Amino acid sequence: MNKVVASAREALADVVANNQILAVGGFGLCGIPEALIDALKETGVTGLTCISNNAGIDDFGLGKLLQTKQIKKMIASYVGENKEFERQYLNGELEVELTPQGTLAEKLRAGGAGIPAFFTQTGVGTLIAEGKEVREFDGKEYILETALIADVALVKAYKADKAGNLVFRKTARNFNPECAMAGKFTIVEVEEIVEIGELDPDSIHLPGIYVNRVVLNAHPEKRIEQLTLKAEA
Repeated sequence: MNKVVASAREALADVVANNQILAVGGFGLCGIPEALIDALKETGVTGLTCISNNAGIDDFGLGKLLQTKQIKKMIASYVGENKEFERQYLNGELEVELTPQGTLAEKLRAGGAGIPAFFTQTGVGTLIAEGKEVREFDGKEYILETALIADVALVKAYKADKAGNLVFRKTARNFNPECAMAGKFTIVEVEEIVEIGELDPDSIHLPGIYVNRVVLNAHPEKRIEQLTLKAEA
């Protein structure tokens, strides 16, 4: 099956809608699906709940969707690099569900694996535990965390074959496999597409069973979130 579509706009056209839950891969600006986010902005859909490690920066990544008020809720683990995010949250314009980073990854993985919930020690005795079931195992307290499932997942990978088998590149893998697995419909943006059979099976990081569509973006911007240079002597 050839899962490649001509453009990010085409990939999203009959899939995204108002008030959906989206899982978006990336860590800051590393490994984000740049073309898919831009295409999502162009659709004009609103009321989105976005599950992502964070919301990028003010003018890049998911920050673009915050500027256009298309996101109503963020489920994230870090929010420190986006002034518009902060402004909207403090003014009551944006709902935020902060989740410990490891818990967020496991909630997505559990969603993709068909596991409805799991117990973890992370957050016990903190605000994270409020309203959640607490149980004791071997003398230690654990809180119950429910899995995350998204209507649509937007994912970035380095390479794919036409069947959607994926190869990620180094740290850009980050949350992308978990987001892909947790999506009911998963769209992947890649820098290279090869024929079916060209990928060594042992080199495939995520099988195409989790992927519905593949879009080529051969030259992503890959903006650096924070650039620090050595001061001149």
